Amino acid sequence: MGSRLDFQSLLEDLQDGVSVYYQPPTNLQITYPAIVYNQDFRKTEHADNIVYVGTWRYLVQVITHDPDDSLITLVANLPMTTFLRHFAHDNLNHNVFNVYF
Repeated sequence: MGSRLDFQSLLEDLQDGVSVYYQPPTNLQITYPAIVYNQDFRKTEHADNIVYVGTWRYLVQVITHDPDDSLITLVANLPMTTFLRHFAHDNLNHNVFNVYF
């Protein structure tokens, strides 16, 4: 579909006030609600022994204080998105998705 920066823009436009981080360093102070994502996999289709189509899959975490935050649904409704799991850690709710973009 698009570049990683296009995906970043898409995530930033989901909701006002959301912080979006791509592979943040461990010493970074994250503000919540937040989306943290990284490249996870590349789906590649070949034709005539060359790459015909390549689509990146991103591992996307929506991290919120509120377990029912609307941001979770906004990410879940993105095209080509699959919900993986939910877990709570340090009084924060983490919802993890795979998103092809």
